[in-house]
Amino acid sequence: MDFKRLITTEEYSFLHTEERLGRHIILLGVSGSYGYGTEREGSDIDFRGVALNMPSDLIGLTSFEQYEDRHTDTVIYSFRKMVDMLTACNPNIIEMLGLDEDMYVIKTEPGQKLLDSRHLFLSRKAAFTFGHYADSQLRKLQNATARDSLPQSQREEHILRSVTHALEDFNRKAGLKNDTCTRVYIDKAVTEGMETEIFTDMHFDHYPLRKVGDLVNTIHAVVKDYDKAGRRNHKKDDRHLNKHAMHLIRLFMMGIDILEKGEIITHRPDTDLVLLKKIRDGGYMKDGIMTPDFYDIVSEYEQRFEEAERNSRLPDAPDMAAIEALTEEINRHAVLEDY
Repeated sequence: MDFKRLITTEEYSFLHTEERLGRHIILLGVSGSYGYGTEREGSDIDFRGVALNMPSDLIGLTSFEQYEDRHTDTVIYSFRKMVDMLTACNPNIIEMLGLDEDMYVIKTEPGQKLLDSRHLFLSRKAAFTFGHYADSQLRKLQNATARDSLPQSQREEHILRSVTHALEDFNRKAGLKNDTCTRVYIDKAVTEGMETEIFTDMHFDHYPLRKVGDLVNTIHAVVKDYDKAGRRNHKKDDRHLNKHAMHLIRLFMMGIDILEKGEIITHRPDTDLVLLKKIRDGGYMKDGIMTPDFYDIVSEYEQRFEEAERNSRLPDAPDMAAIEALTEEINRHAVLEDY
């Protein structure tokens, strides 16, 4: 497909007429299934890009974070927001710097500078962002497909894993270390009709009262989401679940590349695509349930991911001094309108 011709059609006229876009766009690429190499007939076309902030955003009072056109599934982020998300090693954003060359439909000099500096954003943070994101999504998948097929005690273990990761994420975002101690575990049930159930022990020292409610709500939301996931229309959802399962493995693949090689490889090699497309096409689902073979594959990739994390030579955090220098250099183009 000729993507460069596509963005010249009337449907994409906003790329050229919107004040925030037009010549401000420094990078625009084809994301989603075409970017990964998993597209098939009828696949949606997703564009993701970066636009320079206007001078008034940088030295004045205006602001701009992103522009979204839902009709064409196009999202263009401001350069300032893009840098923040790249520094955090956001999986959905970092992949934009690893597209195949022919997937970039707009690329200016500042855009090339950003691509040439992609290594600055790679750090061991990828172990958390790719690994934990994939893991949390996996638990949701398990909850959705296994609720009606597993014994109650095993279903409770699924919920426990989800709660544990939700607590880790809560503490990370809140910047908590030893301020609170919340232990969750499975023991013999006291609730009628259950064999085992999840219990919690909580101990707080000088902890803000309002945050206690936030913490409890976080745990409650996981259990509530699990119950919702179990009440689904299997015929309607199976295709989505297969696609979801495929992306879980793809996240592990990309994360391993980053941690082992320091490379962002968005379009997967042919050997990976064989497996990914088989998962997408239902090769590891039977009667609405992911097969044991699929979970064997997950276990294998989890082990590979953990090994890649242990042996990674990436720094613990990005080189913020170098990123700041890059940001200043590219923003200078915006202030001087030299692009």
